[in-house]
Amino acid sequence: MTRRVTILGSTGSIGESTLSLIRDSSADKFKIVCLSANTNAQELAKQALEFHPEFVALGDAASQDILKDALAGTGIKIGIGRDAVIAAGAWSADFIMASIVGAAGLEPTLAAVEQGTSVGLANKECLVCAGDLFMDAVARTGTTLLPVDSEHNAIFQVLDSERPKEIRRLILTASGGPFREFTTEQLRSVSCAQALNHPVWDMGAKISIDSATLMNKGLELIEASYLFGRPSSEIDIIIHPQSIIHSMVEYVDGSVLAQMGSPDMRTPIAYALAWPQRMETTVSRLDLAQVGKLEFYPPDPDKFPALRLARTALEAGGMAPTVLNAANEVAVEAFLQEKLDFSALTKCIETVMNSFKSETGFAKPMQTLQEVLDIDGRARVKARSLVKGC
Repeated sequence: MTRRVTILGSTGSIGESTLSLIRDSSADKFKIVCLSANTNAQELAKQALEFHPEFVALGDAASQDILKDALAGTGIKIGIGRDAVIAAGAWSADFIMASIVGAAGLEPTLAAVEQGTSVGLANKECLVCAGDLFMDAVARTGTTLLPVDSEHNAIFQVLDSERPKEIRRLILTASGGPFREFTTEQLRSVSCAQALNHPVWDMGAKISIDSATLMNKGLELIEASYLFGRPSSEIDIIIHPQSIIHSMVEYVDGSVLAQMGSPDMRTPIAYALAWPQRMETTVSRLDLAQVGKLEFYPPDPDKFPALRLARTALEAGGMAPTVLNAANEVAVEAFLQEKLDFSALTKCIETVMNSFKSETGFAKPMQTLQEVLDIDGRARVKARSLVKGC
């Protein structure tokens, strides 16, 4: 049967890779029924003209004329604004790729979960912002949640979920980003262009900066805890510059199972897109002889305090991960606009987190989406105030 597919965030790197896989597959396997984007109306229109979905949603009203003019007479339904993007998540589909970056993806992805079908989760912030709420919705609706982040997809492939007591720990690998060999002194003068130049992965701006600070791995730590039901103490992080082993699972008998492959996001995307089967891709075959060696070493907690902040937030629970994520998004945006130094990124985040610690209910799980959005908004106000002070 032809699989009806929605892509939330279709103009980003994950969305474009998903479309490339569908473009290369048999015409009867997948049918794009819905696409959404935030501001890139021109690219969204181009995608819609190629795949002719039933519905497209554009978050940015200022760019709507570009989209409407390009799609005039096509019969494609167009939605504009935040509510339209959420409606895209609720559009009838067999598989929804949730690849909107940041907390902005929470509501559309929750709308996708409410369908009770299959969701490819490439938005780690859904679980960081609202892990308990999100996973409760997944369980209630019977949604098949398929991790798309390469690390979580790797764990999903080698994890024996039917025997959780036999699992000792999860091991997330990290490339280390562009500054893994920098000294603390060198990190003080890092430029935006340097931070965006990742040595292995081709990613969007926000994720590239998160990778440079290792906050991306911190967010993935929180995501892994919710996805696989493991506490912080059972999740380790190790630097692996070659990005060949994407993550590992250690079992109680000492066995360690790893998922390996070329560093190409099309592999985990394809795994989720075709699950429970596998689909053929044009990803480069892994040649270990050519790779030559695989290196591993622990992350430096002094140079990369983001990992400590993320683990602290996970262990505190409640609103802490929400505050962490909101402050990080504001700090990264400020750095990209050259309003904040690289070394001040995590200092800003930690200050915001500390300002919320004394609140009543800090560690209490949030019960409603509105509660999550309120905490997220307050944390952003605090972070923006700090950025101005810098």
